[in-house]
Amino acid sequence: MSHKYIFKYIIIGDMGVGKSCIMQRFTEQRFKKDLPHTIGVEFGTMIVDINGELVKLQIWDTAGQERFRSVTRGYYRGAAGALLVYDVSRRATFAHIGTWLADARSNTNPHTVMILIGNKCDLEEQREVSFEEASKFAEENNLLFLECSALNGDNVEQAFLSTARKIHEKVMCGILNPTDPDSGVQLHATTLTTTQPKKEEQKKDKCDC
Repeated sequence: MSHKYIFKYIIIGDMGVGKSCIMQRFTEQRFKKDLPHTIGVEFGTMIVDINGELVKLQIWDTAGQERFRSVTRGYYRGAAGALLVYDVSRRATFAHIGTWLADARSNTNPHTVMILIGNKCDLEEQREVSFEEASKFAEENNLLFLECSALNGDNVEQAFLSTARKIHEKVMCGILNPTDPDSGVQLHATTLTTTQPKKEEQKKDKCDC
């Protein structure tokens, strides 16, 4: 059975927070230590079941270095989901999240689903950012939030799936329209002839998105 939707994701955050490791853990179910730093962007895909419908996630892992920022911003446009990643053992990476968030919001759809991710939660003894502090930041900025470990896989899949469920909910509500190229959502080619996007006016009054 083919997937019905395609959701575009971007992964952003400082260099060395584990963005590439998170993507690799999710798409390949493995962890490779000392992955080379991303130059520009890397790409991965995964098909998941969201509320009984198959969805292909197209994931763009962006470089964290400032010198690549002008290049990677070009990939923000048309993202349905954004993963903002920091390292729980490096406070500076959390301090920069506000800048990453502002950058993402100025270059994506107003309805892009964003999730704050504290990676490397396995490094509990080296922790510099508390769960409570990050959770408060996420709540104040209307972000989803969880901590994960690319090393052991804890919550990595959940990060992608919880974001996908929220995107799917917005599609069902008509807030994200697959016919809008900026929505980050596409109908798969094989479903275009048989499936029409649900009209916004018919569904908004029944949804809490």
